[in-house]
Amino acid sequence: MTQPAEHFYEFGPFRLDVRERRLLRDGEPVLLTPKVFDILLVLVQHSGHMLGKDELMRAVWPDSFVEETNLTRNISMLRKALGEREGEEHYIETVPKWGYRFVADVKEWRDEEAAPVVRERATASVVIEETARRDEFHLPPPATTPRDVLEPVGGAVPLDSPFYIVRPTDEEFRRAMARKDSIVLVKGARQVGKTSLLARSLQHAREAGARVVLTDFQHLNASHLASVEAFFLMLAKSIADQLDLAVLPNQVWDADLGPSMNFTRYLRREVLGQGSVPLVWGLDEVDRLFTCEFGSEVFGLFRSWHNARSLDPQGPWQHLTLAMAYATEAHLFITDMYQSPFNVGTRLLLEDFTLNQVAELNRRYGSPLRETVEVERYFGLVGGHPYLVRCGLHEMAAHDKSLVALEAQAADDEGPFGDHLRRLLISLTQDGALCEVVRGVLQGQPCPTAESFYRLRSAGVILGDSAREVRLRCRLYTTYLERHLL
Repeated sequence: MTQPAEHFYEFGPFRLDVRERRLLRDGEPVLLTPKVFDILLVLVQHSGHMLGKDELMRAVWPDSFVEETNLTRNISMLRKALGEREGEEHYIETVPKWGYRFVADVKEWRDEEAAPVVRERATASVVIEETARRDEFHLPPPATTPRDVLEPVGGAVPLDSPFYIVRPTDEEFRRAMARKDSIVLVKGARQVGKTSLLARSLQHAREAGARVVLTDFQHLNASHLASVEAFFLMLAKSIADQLDLAVLPNQVWDADLGPSMNFTRYLRREVLGQGSVPLVWGLDEVDRLFTCEFGSEVFGLFRSWHNARSLDPQGPWQHLTLAMAYATEAHLFITDMYQSPFNVGTRLLLEDFTLNQVAELNRRYGSPLRETVEVERYFGLVGGHPYLVRCGLHEMAAHDKSLVALEAQAADDEGPFGDHLRRLLISLTQDGALCEVVRGVLQGQPCPTAESFYRLRSAGVILGDSAREVRLRCRLYTTYLERHLL
């Protein structure tokens, strides 16, 4: 497997790693948003030369129209990350009315030239074995990750986290946002990273100059779901609050109109208005609406906005993008596909980590897995399950624990994965029918129905392409569930 060439830039106490897209200061990571990193890279590559504002924006936002304020805001963030105080220009010089110039002395290193630089720098901050083995994953020499860089595992990965792994779906999502697609659907099993992907895509949209709102359906309470009227009114109020709109829904809601018409009219008039600034609406955990009695009405309305783009090409719906993340198979609950938004727009599938991605994340954790065989063994234990992969690597890095020690405790109720495994078991035992299906899969049997197959796959319990070809998601699940269910 061909690995991209190593490529570094050094200036002052900083090293800019092009291949890994990271900035280090004295060997410690400096957290940058993707666009701030892109701006720094372009400036460094043209060190000593003035880059016009338009030229810089075209380089960083090639497929989007952005306002100059976006560039100014990201330059300000970059200055702070580099340690420049107000009025200082040690690295970035502002050319009034024109653009910016990177003024620090820059050294560039490529391929084998970079090796001695990496070793020399590393001796000041990490322990490196110079005879470390290079293999098909190009594992770097073992290093230690400072414990203050580690972060809690669980939930959405922070935007500036060095432990976020970019997958092909990230770029597909970014392109869909740049095209201003009407509906972008992100489907994946539980805990595969959909919320983290959605958060980054919404951040890209902000940086490109779009207005952004977010609705997380996990946060809805019973009163929000009491009726379709209450639901749409809640959505409208949330959007008005996030965008700080002057006209509130209660001021224009018409009792003579139905909930769907009221909500559509509010979006058309007050949210989208006559302007041309795109609006990206992120909707997370939309599965919760699948079993709601008025869910079909909501999804039918979303589909109608998609259709309105063709029916009214000069209308405001051209400026609205719905980005929806979900796990459950929509066709199990929406029988009329002509009223479904799940068979139109851009459909993306977020899958588990590959073996190479696990190897890369291991490197970012300081290589607690020291050899290729250990990476492969660990992958066999937790598969590519993103949460489990991070959880185990965090445990080893934070407590100097070996893979052998982790494996010995992996399936214990009080072990490093115990909370996750207990929740999995409880959710299964609460549904007797699904629990019996899992017992059958553990004994080598297929799923008896397509519905049970899709439900277990959406829940992240099993993998497979059909009800007849299924397996537990990872060896850890197999070991734990055999102990408790057989």
